[in-house]
Amino acid sequence: MSELTFEQMLESSLKTIHTGEVVEGTVIDVKPDEIILNIGYKSDGIVSKNEYSNTPNLDLTTCVKVGDTMDTKVLKVNDGEGQVLLTYKRLAADKGNKKIEEAYENKEVLRATVAQVLDGGLSVIVEEARVFIPASLVSDSYEKDLNKYAGQEIEFVISEFNPKRRRVIGDRRQLLMAKRAEMQKELFANLAVGDMVEGIVKNVTDFGVFIDLGGADGLLHISEMSWGRVENPKKVFKAGEKIKVLIKEITGTKIALSLKFDSANPWLAAENKYAVGSEVTGKVARMTDFGAFIELEPGVDALLHVSQISKEHIDKPSDVLKVGEEVTAKVVDFNPTDKKISLSIKALLMPEEPVQEDAAQTVSEEEFVSVDIDAAIAAEEPVEEKQKVKANKKTKEAAEEIVVPNIED
Repeated sequence: MSELTFEQMLESSLKTIHTGEVVEGTVIDVKPDEIILNIGYKSDGIVSKNEYSNTPNLDLTTCVKVGDTMDTKVLKVNDGEGQVLLTYKRLAADKGNKKIEEAYENKEVLRATVAQVLDGGLSVIVEEARVFIPASLVSDSYEKDLNKYAGQEIEFVISEFNPKRRRVIGDRRQLLMAKRAEMQKELFANLAVGDMVEGIVKNVTDFGVFIDLGGADGLLHISEMSWGRVENPKKVFKAGEKIKVLIKEITGTKIALSLKFDSANPWLAAENKYAVGSEVTGKVARMTDFGAFIELEPGVDALLHVSQISKEHIDKPSDVLKVGEEVTAKVVDFNPTDKKISLSIKALLMPEEPVQEDAAQTVSEEEFVSVDIDAAIAAEEPVEEKQKVKANKKTKEAAEEIVVPNIED
């Protein structure tokens, strides 16, 4: 019987391996792009970076260290250089797919890190098994930019599982909607009109701002943003900022919000500040054919009718005034109920003449002040025409009172 050589005895003491077999190995060296394992075979096993993980730009020295044990699967017994090619990620992916399948069947919530942001959604890794979450299933609201999710750990459920077609779909949206429904129920149970609440600006539009109140969105309409005038909400509010708002109205699940706090209502002191007969200064805010609206302070506008701009006839306010121009006028009417103030520049231009005894020849200042500006606007009748009619009426009445002497007497 022939004696075995040392090499033959050594080889016979080592195990045999086959492609596809799972083997356990011990890390004997690790580099940034490969791991070398002692797998109890005549050759060492090599795990490249691409066969360790799907994570891009990975440094393997941060993942394993010398002495660690790993389970791997044999890809090639001989890579041409006498080394065994191994894969870690494919074995892990098999385990990951098993875990995903169980989660799909049991409707279990999974947690994983977003590995990649794609054009159509997110790619997450569950034990080296990929799960795709479409953009429409990432959030409970539309999100244009998904880059903020890169590297984030998120929760999701599996809504579709078909590994043969490589179609494994995750859904984060339904979890957020379920959570939001619970929060909404709690929110409406404790919310009431008149409450002051804090929210986060979610979306800014031309007509208003949607604010997340923690379970439901409320609308802050442009007309409720200030006692003054807001031309463009996008210049005032930014998505993500915190804001305190007033609950103005609740209709079903719709919430109307306001920033018009009663304590800041400029009309509370307006009756004293803008009493009839007082002289005021403001800026032209906007104009129509029948008059100009003068902003006396944010939230308080007054009407300067076209007939009260000048002693001369004016066709329309824009002929003599410009938006933003500062004007000084006299308050000729104040209606606190309807929050209306009427102004007159003409009243300041009227010469102060001594009061004459002949009532038929003059129209007193008191009569001028009592002109109903709003009625004149509605009737589209110039105020100065009304004054002429009133003066003519007084003249006629005065003439009828004159006693004509009897010539024969």
